[in-house]
Amino acid sequence: MNATTMIPESAAPAVVRVRYPKVPVTLAIATVLLAALFLFGARDGVTSFRLSGGETLIPLGDVSVPSIATVWIVMVLLVALTAYAAWDAWQYRKPRVWVAVAFGVLALFAFLTWAGAGGLVPVVSLLAGALSISVPIVFGAMGGVIGERVGVVNVAIEGQLLLGAFSAAVIGSLTGNPYVGLIGAMIGGVLVSLVLAVFAIKYLVEQVIVGVVLNVLVTGLTGFFYGILLVPNEEVVNRPATFPRLPIPGLVEIPVLGPVLFNQPFIVYLMYITVAVVAWGLYRTRWGLRLRAVGEHPQAADTVGIKVNPTRFWNVSLAGAVAGVGGAYFTLVSVPQFGEEMTGGLGFIALAAVIFGRWDPIRAALAALLFGFATNLQNLLTVLGSPIPGQFMQMLPYVVTILAVAGFVGQSRGPAAAGKPYIKG
Repeated sequence: MNATTMIPESAAPAVVRVRYPKVPVTLAIATVLLAALFLFGARDGVTSFRLSGGETLIPLGDVSVPSIATVWIVMVLLVALTAYAAWDAWQYRKPRVWVAVAFGVLALFAFLTWAGAGGLVPVVSLLAGALSISVPIVFGAMGGVIGERVGVVNVAIEGQLLLGAFSAAVIGSLTGNPYVGLIGAMIGGVLVSLVLAVFAIKYLVEQVIVGVVLNVLVTGLTGFFYGILLVPNEEVVNRPATFPRLPIPGLVEIPVLGPVLFNQPFIVYLMYITVAVVAWGLYRTRWGLRLRAVGEHPQAADTVGIKVNPTRFWNVSLAGAVAGVGGAYFTLVSVPQFGEEMTGGLGFIALAAVIFGRWDPIRAALAALLFGFATNLQNLLTVLGSPIPGQFMQMLPYVVTILAVAGFVGQSRGPAAAGKPYIKG
């Protein structure tokens, strides 16, 4: 008998081919909705885009385009991109990122052209306002990425932002120094995260429940102290010194993006550094390796000598400090005093940015910028006199959030051990 065993053809491993219909379906729905909007709500006229803002090396004038013709030319391009995405899905190819990005840019251009018919769209102001709104969301998202990567679901971002804003206002007012107020905001964020860490890590309480309770607790506490402490003594404890704008010579003169990115206060530059450091540290340092190991497989991390629960505890505290900086932006830059519930749910938007960004710092920051842009776009459309009902305008940032998470992310796998307490032994 021949010792060689013949493997029948039918026993060979089968190649599983998977289609990815989510992106083309989403693009098709968006294309149909835009086409219906432009068809039934047609607006004639000329749309002007103002590209100048501040002093730049190359002064750019206004660019004017015929509204109706431009909108329908762009619609043809959107249909072509949707068909291309559908063809990729039919050929079992993964969605191409550039297709979604190009579709988004063109769809936005068409929408602004339609909304600004007969008016002026200030591009630099739109982008600058979007960046301003995005700053606390980015810091909150960075805190969320660090917390979840180490295995603790950080639903308490809203509370960390709110207490950070409160602490920055009080300490910044008492000291007259915004940098000291910024440190106070970090301490406020850490206090919230410490409570989350103690209950979630030491007492093994369900992390999502602890986060929700902390948000409610901080909202109540800051509202209480606002009424009994800040309102009667507003001039003393609720008039913090604020960060001035610090234009960077040379860079601020770059057309369009220069005034947006490089004529900002200290906290915005700190945001740029924070995103870069977290992204680099998470994938290129020993700290990041240990953090990811604890979040993915704590048992394996424990066997190689990593102290799982202490690692989680200190990194959750770090996440709180980062989110607290985002809270400081409200009272030390945006609004020079504290107000009740002034964070307005941006902590939950930051949590959505973490999911949309697939727990990656760079992607989460870009998602936060997208949500900030949607929020500022709502304000611009109101000024332009868009025929879209005001109620829908208020819904716009949250609709974009839902579409982004459901349409382009859907089911995604976070860190394997996120939300799961670790018991040694």
